[in-house]
Amino acid sequence: MTVTLNAIARPSGAFAMVAMDQRESLRHMFDTAGRGRPADDVLIDFKVAVAETLGPYASGFLADAQYGFDAVRAALPSSTGLILAVDALDQADGGPVEDTGLDEGVVARIPDGVSALKLLVIWRRDGRREARVALAERFIRVAREHGVLSVLEPVVRAAPGEEGFDPDAAIREAARELSALRPDLYKAQVPLAGSGDEARQRSASAALHDCMNGPWVVLSQGVERDRFADAVRAACLEGASGFLAGRALWSDVVGSHDARTELRTRSVERLRRLSDVVDETARPWSAA
Repeated sequence: MTVTLNAIARPSGAFAMVAMDQRESLRHMFDTAGRGRPADDVLIDFKVAVAETLGPYASGFLADAQYGFDAVRAALPSSTGLILAVDALDQADGGPVEDTGLDEGVVARIPDGVSALKLLVIWRRDGRREARVALAERFIRVAREHGVLSVLEPVVRAAPGEEGFDPDAAIREAARELSALRPDLYKAQVPLAGSGDEARQRSASAALHDCMNGPWVVLSQGVERDRFADAVRAACLEGASGFLAGRALWSDVVGSHDARTELRTRSVERLRRLSDVVDETARPWSAA
């Protein structure tokens, strides 16, 4: 049976998806929250808590294979589509992801119950640009061969020595280049990092939509948590189909001594509000 985007979408055809595939960046978040460098079991417990608490309200849930995948999968209801990160990350301790590749071990043994694969691509105007396009092409092909969906997530960065770097121009350029490869779903950075009034946000989102081939959603990294809902609304009014977000939902719960209670009292309501936003404003994926 062919998997369609309905597997990770709401009945409205919009996406309200939770990202919980952070690895060393999540460990760093615990550290900056004053909890020190946590052991693996602390990361796993937090991931499972997010799956248990937010999973029932999410159309899709993004997990990694390295930290507690089986427990996360078991915590999710059958109604929530499971997305597996298959990116191998080049990331220094406490630093940003510098580059990525396909995690060959994960790709070779895709677990049962997975509806989609996700690949992060660090997009730069450098000597590896063509190699990253080839990586994205291979990822889309591998997902298709396994009978699952492909979710492509380009994140733009300035190349070493690049002057006058304009993140929004780069986001549009990356979208023109990589959405043309036709992943099932494209995950984009929020235009203007969520800054500016509604008119500016809508104008920037419309310009990004013009670069897209196929359905797209926004991520939350780099956007102030309190501004994310407005940014999602602006993007959806101009053609986006929803969001796949982590930090905007749960970042202020990292390091809490009672994460499950904090997730229930803070994060669930955020996800519900965002789900209402996409149901009201997003373009259904089938219309993209």
